[in-house]
Amino acid sequence: MINSKYNKVLTVVLVIVVIIIFALLGFWGYQTYKKYFQEKDIDTALDEFNKTITNSTRRNEFTGSDPINFTAIDNGVSNSASSGSSSNKVVTYKGFTVEGRMEIPKIDLDLPILERATKNSLEQSIGILTGPGLNQVGNTIIVGHNFRNGTFFSRNNELANGDEIYITDTSGTRIEYTIYNIYTTSSEDSDYITRDTAGKREISLSTCTDDSRYRLVIWAREAD
Repeated sequence: MINSKYNKVLTVVLVIVVIIIFALLGFWGYQTYKKYFQEKDIDTALDEFNKTITNSTRRNEFTGSDPINFTAIDNGVSNSASSGSSSNKVVTYKGFTVEGRMEIPKIDLDLPILERATKNSLEQSIGILTGPGLNQVGNTIIVGHNFRNGTFFSRNNELANGDEIYITDTSGTRIEYTIYNIYTTSSEDSDYITRDTAGKREISLSTCTDDSRYRLVIWAREAD
């Protein structure tokens, strides 16, 4: 009798364990599938962005004109350097305008920078929260999610002072920035957004920490 009850309990436990294993495998499979196609879509968007700025550069060389930004950043902050033209192609990714490209070699990051950081856009890539615009004088804030799976800003905690960040804007200008300050702060702290850059080109990267309790903020300035 005791053995019979023990066998039933053991059977139930085994069934539960099997269900959990299949659930974990299913979740892992879904995440892997999602990440694969997400990376594929991002690569396509970056290729399209590169083709667009290359074509723009060729047109400018042919006509002798200065590079023109394809879209203007509209975050409530003026960006006099952006002067979109209806004749220029706007690159989009998942329905959002691509304003540039960010590369961080140390953590193998290569992502389109979306024109606006919104709840929906940040599910697709990193985005501009506010500032004068990519590669403009001043402090441009770029935010992204930490999904803890290696995507977007999930590996920002591996960065250190002296590491390089490359930003390419829609004119085709690619500028190297050097990280010089990394810290965690509360989600209510916005001092890094309004800081003075003393006439320098700077960017600030912001994401949540792995425990989601704080913000990880990175400052970088144009390399000398």
